[in-house]
Amino acid sequence: MSAEQRRIVLASRSSQLAQIQTHIVLDTLKSAFPDRAFGTAFMSTQGDKNQSQALYLLGGKSLWTKELEVALLEGEVDMLVHSLKDVPTALPDGCALGAILEREHGEDSLIVKKGYTDGGKTVHTLDDLPAGAVIGTSSVRRVAQLKRRYPGLVFKDVVRSPLHLRPLLTKEKYTQARQSVRLISRHAFSALII
Repeated sequence: MSAEQRRIVLASRSSQLAQIQTHIVLDTLKSAFPDRAFGTAFMSTQGDKNQSQALYLLGGKSLWTKELEVALLEGEVDMLVHSLKDVPTALPDGCALGAILEREHGEDSLIVKKGYTDGGKTVHTLDDLPAGAVIGTSSVRRVAQLKRRYPGLVFKDVVRSPLHLRPLLTKEKYTQARQSVRLISRHAFSALII
């Protein structure tokens, strides 16, 4: 079979967002190389399987990539699609970043529980939050950035859940978690509500 006839398999995590991102890459490749055949493969990683602990307690970013990297290095798939934030700084031997697509959105989204107010004022932004308000996020990067700008806010790890469920949290779930608001990436939020 010639190189032109061989099917090129893109692999990623099985999460909804990872599949959306993989299909964006797949469409880009098909457009650039219309004579090539492409396919996809999706798998669950350790990061997907353990959603009850904070990521920094579990060993870091390789939780999202290790199983996929093994499949790549063993020739089961041809390329991987990841969010760059999930890629470890040091790649395993035999792996390289082949391409980085243009970033659609770099901002984060603030998700406020319905009816949440501060002294009768509806909360729309982080600036509207009172001192002591609890921000739920599992991102160490977000916490580090926001603690500097909003020292009066409290940050709490969230139990990780499938991303498509995070915006749908009920008032009771927020109350149980003692969170005022949650932060997720705008790209993820946008991709999931399209």
